Amino acid sequence: MQQVSDRIHMHIPRYNWVGFYLVDKSNPDNLVLGPHTGSFTPKERISLGHGLCGVAASTGEVVVADNVVEDPRYLQASDMVKSQIAAPLWAGKMTVGVFNVESYFMSTFRPTPERQFVETCARIVGLCIEENLAGHLVSA
Repeated sequence: MQQVSDRIHMHIPRYNWVGFYLVDKSNPDNLVLGPHTGSFTPKERISLGHGLCGVAASTGEVVVADNVVEDPRYLQASDMVKSQIAAPLWAGKMTVGVFNVESYFMSTFRPTPERQFVETCARIVGLCIEENLAGHLVSA
């Protein structure tokens, strides 16, 4: 996940923060900050159902804010962020986290190709998590 965050952040300059929030194993009603790269310090913990990441995790749906100032769900970590996308990470039928990308530009995550790219990244990471979890169950 750290490599995904670093590489995307490095090669897509309009993505100013790229990272993951993962369901907290000790308190599954919360997301905790996971691997990330960006130009500001994000929230360390987000309750499910709060903020765009919490809503994406609790509903299992991709959440997009073209203008975060106009979206009451947005939890401000930087006043320079203008748009955000949060895509759930699925491992099997379980949401295990969220892939989150923020931009200093409005309407960055239009359906094609930006939104599709982020959703595809979330799907791939989710499959990797699923395989990793399955490998732990087999070896246990």
